[in-house]
Amino acid sequence: MIMHIKKANLSDLPILLPLAFLLFGGDKNTLEQELKKLLCSKNHIFFLLYVENKEIAFASASLRFDYVEGSKTSPVGYLEAIFVKEEFRRKSYASSLLKACQLWALEQGALEFASDCESKNLDSIKFHQAMGFDIANHLVCFIKKLKI
Repeated sequence: MIMHIKKANLSDLPILLPLAFLLFGGDKNTLEQELKKLLCSKNHIFFLLYVENKEIAFASASLRFDYVEGSKTSPVGYLEAIFVKEEFRRKSYASSLLKACQLWALEQGALEFASDCESKNLDSIKFHQAMGFDIANHLVCFIKKLKI
C-alpha cells in the first residue's frame, strides 16, 4: 500500500474536519472554527496521512513556549493530537505521523518533544512509551466554581 504524509493547510479543512470530529466529537461548527484558527497559526501544524490516496489519519503538533512538564528548554514541540481510523491502526501510521511532527519541531528550533494523555488511556500510554517517551509526571487536576 502506498502511504504519504502531507502538511495540511486551510484548503485541507474539508478533509481534516471529519477526521478531527471522529477524535474529538462535540459541536462540528466550533471544531471547524478552532481548526481554522490553528491551521493559520505559525506555531501549530497538522499533518494528514493518506493510504492509496484515502485520508486515514492526522496529527497535530505545536510549539509551546510556556513551561512543559519535565522539559528543560523552550520552545518545546508538543503532540496535541494524533488519530488513525480504527481499521488502519497497528500499522505504524501513527509512528510515521509522530516522526513528521518531531521533524517539524526540530526545524522550528525545539530540542524536546512532549505529549500528554489521560491516565486511563492505556493504549495511548503504551504508544507513547513505544515511541520513546518517558513519563514526566502524574498530575491530578482540580477546579472549583468561584462565587461572585
